[in-house]
Amino acid sequence: MDSQPWRERKLYTALGTISLLSLLYLNFRPHLPHLPFPITFRPPPPMSFVGVNSTRFVQLDSSHSAASAVYINGWNSYWLMEESVWAESRPRVSEMLRRGAEMGMTVCRTWAFSDGDGPHSLQVSPGVFNERVFRGLDYVVVEARRRGIRLILSLVNNLSAFGGKAQYVKWAQQAGINVSSSTDSFFSHPIMKEYYKSYVKAILTRKNSLSGVKYAEEPAIFAWELMNEPRCKSNTSAPALQAWIMEMAEFIKSLDQKHLVTVGLEGFYGLTSNASSGVNPGDWAAALGSDFIQNSASDNIDFASVHAYPHSWDGVVVDLASHRCFRIPHADLETKITYLSHWVDTHIKDAENVLKKPVLFTEVGSPLRIKQGFQERDIMLKTVYDKIYKSARRSEAGAGALIWQLLVEGTEQYSDQYSLVAWKHPSTYQLIIEQSCRLQNSSFQGQTKRKLHHTDPCLGKVS
Repeated sequence: MDSQPWRERKLYTALGTISLLSLLYLNFRPHLPHLPFPITFRPPPPMSFVGVNSTRFVQLDSSHSAASAVYINGWNSYWLMEESVWAESRPRVSEMLRRGAEMGMTVCRTWAFSDGDGPHSLQVSPGVFNERVFRGLDYVVVEARRRGIRLILSLVNNLSAFGGKAQYVKWAQQAGINVSSSTDSFFSHPIMKEYYKSYVKAILTRKNSLSGVKYAEEPAIFAWELMNEPRCKSNTSAPALQAWIMEMAEFIKSLDQKHLVTVGLEGFYGLTSNASSGVNPGDWAAALGSDFIQNSASDNIDFASVHAYPHSWDGVVVDLASHRCFRIPHADLETKITYLSHWVDTHIKDAENVLKKPVLFTEVGSPLRIKQGFQERDIMLKTVYDKIYKSARRSEAGAGALIWQLLVEGTEQYSDQYSLVAWKHPSTYQLIIEQSCRLQNSSFQGQTKRKLHHTDPCLGKVS
């Protein structure tokens, strides 16, 4: 029997299949994820969720029962999603997460927002998303889990950078809605609240295009942050901000009961917090409409958040120990350390005794300044680290700190005066690793130590 016609038919069938696949690829290529390497679908590595037990973070087992305390040494890299949009920049994201893990850090805070009509905007108009950018965020989540890193994902900006409240107001005005031009209307106008809820729902119900895991079911997400540094233009908007926090935290919990929720506060005390208002970096801080105690007290807010920037907060502060007045950021180093110590101590005490929740210092920033042979950044960072470690040793509410912010080579466009490539600054690099190791030890006190990987920087250091 002559098999030549059969061979020809087989060849034509194969060529037709290849042509069809080529056509599909050319037609749908713009919508495919852009990876720096061939796609290999593997089951995501196992990872537990984190919960809260009184004033401590706890690792949950498969039955969602508290297993062990968790203390956090982490960092900020707000730029991860933007760098994950294109294939050529994704390796920098992988490098940052790998380096963070190699320093023993376990949590990274980053933006899950970018609002407007820019090429890297995630939400281009209310409820309308750029799928390419969304897939970039998918990549961040998958890579974080692969590296054993958990993410705090912030959902909107108070500032106009990356859109923020101002973009929501602009969208409402473009839709012909009669809204105040003040960005405070973001917290009170029902249309903008619906815009935000629609956005949040899209994030939480997103099914990761790479792993197939819904965001609401992804253990690599540590927590949702309602807003980066919420402030009001007028203190009269404080009740609106408080109502917004309560409403949005409840809305998130209605969609996702597995993840923690925090506000994203800087930690300023409001006018009603008379007992602690003296710790603010100036009278201006109490007039921003936010209040550390009231805003963090909602039942649906799982932990309090605080920022620390003693070099940039400008105001007159009274040193309660010496009754001296001084101005930040122009005070000498000793005075700044005194202020920073009081700032951290007060928030840990209030979280422990008033809020009865963990407190996480989600941004700790200090510029590189060398005076008398000492790096101010290291001294300020160590001040916070020591306070957190002391709290952890006592099983108190101080649950961790995240340095602002870390970069890798090639991401200099995201730099500010507080940014650094940690491994280029050996003293700071070593300080970060030491904090990771001693908090790791505190996390497993009285329990079986976790199995250390050979690349773990704490190998041989954990007693």
